[in-house]
Amino acid sequence: MNTKIIRMDNDNINSKVIAEAGNAIKSGGLVVFPTETVYGLGANACDGEAVKKIFLAKGRPQDNPLISHIADFESINEIALEVPEIARKLAERFWPGPMTLIMKKKPIISDITSAGLKSIGIRMPSNIIAREIIKASGVPIAAPSANISGRPSPTDIERCVEDLNGKVDYIIGGEQCTFGLESTVIDCTVSPICILRPGAITLEMIKEIDSNAYIDPAIMKKPESDFKPKAPGMKYKHYSPKADVKIIEGDLQKTIEKINEMVQNYIDDGKKVGVMATDETMNSYNNVKVISLGSRKDMYSIGKNLFETLRSFDDSNMDIILSESFAEKGFGVAIMNRLNKSAGFDIIKA
Repeated sequence: MNTKIIRMDNDNINSKVIAEAGNAIKSGGLVVFPTETVYGLGANACDGEAVKKIFLAKGRPQDNPLISHIADFESINEIALEVPEIARKLAERFWPGPMTLIMKKKPIISDITSAGLKSIGIRMPSNIIAREIIKASGVPIAAPSANISGRPSPTDIERCVEDLNGKVDYIIGGEQCTFGLESTVIDCTVSPICILRPGAITLEMIKEIDSNAYIDPAIMKKPESDFKPKAPGMKYKHYSPKADVKIIEGDLQKTIEKINEMVQNYIDDGKKVGVMATDETMNSYNNVKVISLGSRKDMYSIGKNLFETLRSFDDSNMDIILSESFAEKGFGVAIMNRLNKSAGFDIIKA
């Protein structure tokens, strides 16, 4: 397939390209586009044959449901069988933005999109390029992250080209993604509402709307083999680079000491090893490639840089990546959820 690769930014949108991309979606094609979370790989959510192409391009298991993206509030009623009052309140507060709401779906949404579930995740992205493509297509767009399944999600166009060039019709490039981690997924088919995937819209923020909201405890541990996911990223090892990732958990000073000890052991064994650190700790490691995720004072910077850092270590052909851990509160819950999955829950106590 001859992929058209086009770069633009939020302040300089090419309306002709947007129209072409929208028509490609409507006609059963695949389009990669930027959002504020990660880049998405989109197809017509109502067209099961088009959606199958997403699974094929990514190598994604078909029991992993996809999120349907819309461009305006009115579109919820077109694809959701019923819209609970709590879902409306959440949408009014956090849309457009990095939040997905799970509701019962109408038959218009393909069962391929929902992986056979009677519910569907719906999101309205804040990225203007994404919304313009959705408007131009005239249909809800099913879109997982625009990467080979299981690898770290892409936050810039170059990683999308690296993974999907020749497998899709268009790759539309925008600016680097604002948040760098996928959207918060909230199940609105249950009461109280339940977070199935943490993201930039945190539990603390959601509790301002529903004080009884909670995070599904299953998402922070390794899933059982027969587990049927209600949201993307719940079941499989995910966000993983080619290198083995290990998380060192505990008091920060003890973590630094443990990582330095492990680094030396791996070097003695002839392994190439890298360390994911922070601005506050990056100078504490010796004789090793270190990349800072950002400052511990700004967890959103750490989330924004996480996936690209994992991919950067792959560029250097590392065998092992050692990562500091983060407090599981606020956005740190989402960061640790992605780190745990990238490591296959390989956690070492400092």
